[in-house]
Amino acid sequence: MKESVPKTKIELKNWMESNCYDFRGYSIAGNSISEGFGIEENESSYIWYYTEYGKKENLKYFKLESEIIEYAFNHIKADKWAKANCIGFGTDKNESIKLTEILKNMKIDYFQDQIPFTDEPIFRTFVFGCDIKKVSFLKNEYYHSYN
Repeated sequence: MKESVPKTKIELKNWMESNCYDFRGYSIAGNSISEGFGIEENESSYIWYYTEYGKKENLKYFKLESEIIEYAFNHIKADKWAKANCIGFGTDKNESIKLTEILKNMKIDYFQDQIPFTDEPIFRTFVFGCDIKKVSFLKNEYYHSYN
């Protein structure tokens, strides 16, 4: 069954919420972001833009709201990061491995990566979409903040 495409910013926002997409990289219905893509409206058009470090670049223009919403919908669906929810964040590789075993046993799809952090890497674990609701309790043990 083919998914119906939202026609308005509100419908797109509701679709993102109901499918557990992350709004940190997308400004769809006026939410602010520090980096990512967004929709802006002026008198004669709708603008698909990208912003980073306070600089905004207009990427594409549309005459109708339904056109930009379809474009944004397809862009967001194709972006694995838009549906990725981080539940593991820490410097302990063994802890990261333990988390993957839990997710495998729960039959939850995930991916991991590592990023540089001071003297040692940070191991990150992500789950997709609404699986975050099934595993959010794991964040208490496996998501550490380093200020």
